[in-house]
Amino acid sequence: MILDGAGLSCGDVHAVGYGRAEVAVGPAGRARAAWAAARELTGPVYGRATGVGANKDVAVEHGGHDLLRSHACGAGPLVAPERARAMLAVRLNQLLAGGSGVDPAVLPVLAYAVNAGVTPPVRTYGAIGTGDLTALATTALCLLGELPWRGPEQGSEQERGPEQGSEHSGAGAAPVFALAPEDALPFISSGAATLADAALACHRLRELLDAALGVAALSFAAAGASAEPLAAAVQEARPHPGQAAVAERLRALHAPGPSARVQDPYGYRAFAQVHGAAVDALDRAERVVETDLNAATENPLVSGSLAWHNGNFHSAPVALALDALRAALVQTAQLGAARLATLMDPAYTGGLPFLADRPGASGAMILEYVAQDALAELRHLAGPVTTGTAVISLGTEDHAGFATQAARQALRCVEPYEIVLACERVAATRALNGPAPDRPLTGDLDAALSALRTP
Repeated sequence: MILDGAGLSCGDVHAVGYGRAEVAVGPAGRARAAWAAARELTGPVYGRATGVGANKDVAVEHGGHDLLRSHACGAGPLVAPERARAMLAVRLNQLLAGGSGVDPAVLPVLAYAVNAGVTPPVRTYGAIGTGDLTALATTALCLLGELPWRGPEQGSEQERGPEQGSEHSGAGAAPVFALAPEDALPFISSGAATLADAALACHRLRELLDAALGVAALSFAAAGASAEPLAAAVQEARPHPGQAAVAERLRALHAPGPSARVQDPYGYRAFAQVHGAAVDALDRAERVVETDLNAATENPLVSGSLAWHNGNFHSAPVALALDALRAALVQTAQLGAARLATLMDPAYTGGLPFLADRPGASGAMILEYVAQDALAELRHLAGPVTTGTAVISLGTEDHAGFATQAARQALRCVEPYEIVLACERVAATRALNGPAPDRPLTGDLDAALSALRTP
């Protein structure tokens, strides 16, 4: 995959993060132009000739490495290697977009780290949506040889000293680069870790929202639900793009038979509207995230012969889009749980309660408990982050977007949403294939989850 600062997608980030693609450095003209311009800058340039935050008016010389040391602080568990690798790819692509002024000689070193599977020891907590300073300062100290990289095997940390050329087992020479002090702040002035999480979440949720159509089609068939709400005339009367696309896809998947009911419950009758809204929310979130994956979110931005002090690092667009996505995900998951409930009801399946094989047996009743547990988790994760803020650095930084938390929660939504879908899939398959004697359904759920995770 050639990175050029312009064409990186959420799917690309996922492929690189999970080791399904390697990266190569594409045209670096914009990065080189910004670097050349940065070397000619004079006067007070934030982070290059001054301190940062409330120290913005304090002149400093060659303090960049100390800035990295002071900011390489995080808490909580180490993030998974795929998230850290995705972060490296995102930052590499952003640097190729130009505007940072960082020495472009670091670009192939970052690409090497991505392809070798080594990652910085980034901790979970340490950002509030105004730049992933702790994660990228940790990365910079790994490049300088002051912190050890984590090796590719099981994500375990490989110990090494600070000397250049140290080896990782199975990974070749450790990636090292003598990052100049004046490049320290420009290197870490990015939300690359947040955007990596957001991209990973968008890609996986895209797969699940697509898979949900197949699961819903099974339920439609099992419950004998009417296809009338999916008719093209209905969608044309209210032309939301996601709704129309969902209805069209489900029409293709569901071969309707005669329905004895005038109207079905909302889980069927309003599926296109609710699931379509989730698709629309995901489309918007993906557009916003991919804009920033390929943007120069640098402060200061080196453009032309000047350094422009600005707020492009602020994550409000990403946070707002991810808040809406998580809320929409809950809506469609709730309808999935509602369809699951109808599959337990003889009025919709024509069988015994709970899809049991004999009167009084519990059958698949427990699936409702599992699904409602997962749904409760999903509702908790949907709480908006954009209603909060923070004032730090002696009041100089007086607002925060918290997109970091929005992206982290979006990633965490994947598992409970998968579980809700898996419960519905198991029940619908059972309803279509006939009842079975009571037995543990854990294996059935695991098989359904595996199918949902296979594109």
